[in-house]
Amino acid sequence: MPAYSKGDQVLCFFRNAGKFKTRYSTLGFSDEANLDDGPMWPTDFAITNLTGAEETRIIALLKKALG
Repeated sequence: MPAYSKGDQVLCFFRNAGKFKTRYSTLGFSDEANLDDGPMWPTDFAITNLTGAEETRIIALLKKALG
């Protein structure tokens, strides 16, 4: 499965629904990603359909994760 890193630290990863026999695919972020937003924030996002809007949101999350 694809993953993206900064140096030797994995920042985000993709889990395919078909490969893992789950209801939906997920895009997850490690604790190394700079997604902190107060005392609680999501680290995994369910993906059921990928349109331009989702691509835009993923790009924004990746930019934030890279900090």
